[in-house]
Amino acid sequence: MTDAHSDAADAPAKRLFIKTYGCQMNVYDSERMAEAMGAEGYVLTDRQDDADMVLLNTCHIREKASEKLYSDLGRLKPLKAERPDLKIGVAGCVAQAEGDEIIRRMPVVDLVVGPQAYHRLPAMVRGEAPAVDTEFPAEDKFDHLPPARSGHAATRRAPTAFLTVQEGCDKFCAFCVVPYTRGAEVSRPAARILTEARDLAARGVREITLLGQNVNAWHGAEGWGLGRLIRALAEIDGIERLRYTTSHPNDMADDLIDAHRDEPKLMPYLHLPVQSGSDRVLKAMNRRHTAEDYLRLIDRIRAARPDIVLTSDFIAGFPGETDADHAATLRLIERVGYGMAYSFKYSARPGTPAADRAGVDAGVADTRLQELQELLTRQQKAVQQSMVGRELTVLFEKPGRLPGQMVGKSEYLHAVHVTAPDAKPGELLRVLITASAPNSLSGALIEAA
Repeated sequence: MTDAHSDAADAPAKRLFIKTYGCQMNVYDSERMAEAMGAEGYVLTDRQDDADMVLLNTCHIREKASEKLYSDLGRLKPLKAERPDLKIGVAGCVAQAEGDEIIRRMPVVDLVVGPQAYHRLPAMVRGEAPAVDTEFPAEDKFDHLPPARSGHAATRRAPTAFLTVQEGCDKFCAFCVVPYTRGAEVSRPAARILTEARDLAARGVREITLLGQNVNAWHGAEGWGLGRLIRALAEIDGIERLRYTTSHPNDMADDLIDAHRDEPKLMPYLHLPVQSGSDRVLKAMNRRHTAEDYLRLIDRIRAARPDIVLTSDFIAGFPGETDADHAATLRLIERVGYGMAYSFKYSARPGTPAADRAGVDAGVADTRLQELQELLTRQQKAVQQSMVGRELTVLFEKPGRLPGQMVGKSEYLHAVHVTAPDAKPGELLRVLITASAPNSLSGALIEAA
């Protein structure tokens, strides 16, 4: 009997195109699916029209996620008609939510796989597993994914990488589909995370962002929390920077706050969503904390790391929100002072507790969102302007648009453009910040003494 993987290795390479929607975890998942399909003889391509397989890795968080998917699938129909052998797959959270309905509505789709089952993707492509898999399997998908192979495209790493440490959520916020599409909270074992981090370091990665739907809920054996995991990751040679996202205020443990104070490789940047500054709305959202709880937590974090830049998420027009509730949110934003924030008008997600509640008038919600965004934009500009004249350390990632220009990220996750023709991706260099643009900074290299 011939080994399927040997056959894949000997066969001409097939081309895989992946379109990734949404969050950083989807970016990570797409990379892992590419590695899994690499073991089947597929190589990544950035040209959809040339692909032997097109995989759409979907997100269900924002409004009209399904419509965007079906629109993209509609555009693939002519390509499938020209090339019937083209395989089309749908992965991710919309796949999890809609399952067989996707193939029923769009027969051009060959397979549908949820985010907890994508380790089975190769078997699905070979026809050795059902065409729709949206189960929450008992086995750990990470145990069944192949390691990166020498010479495979996935081994050529940028200096930054995502690393999933936790998936799912048990918080059941009234507006959120994550518990239904990603399942209950599951933490990956520390030993496997450290092994993957060492592999990333060996492939040139210098900055790792730890990912989870509720990343600070991560816990390991023997009482390990995220703070201890960060300290262990910081000991890996080659890893110079660590970040994590996205967190819940109720899971900011003392040890994690201490890590912000004590661990220099943990960057002074924290995304800590609050969603609203009104206790009444927070209760309706099932957030299980008050605005004052959040503000006290912010004070503790800033006491541990005074220069930390904070970012957050806000929802405008949540069902039942009043003018007074909106004003309370504006006051909280003024009190905290954010370096950046994501703000959205509430959109009902099917199957969530808030979906059937009476909504706020659309015009009123639009006005509130505009007021939120104007305030948050002013704060973002102020924080970026405060960087001008400071010396920051920039991790260079890629060439910029201008000749001799390099682009990288500061400690505070600001994009920084520098004229540095001799700099290379992966270098950490000191930069004097000279100007602030709407979404980036400019600077000049500081010559080493």
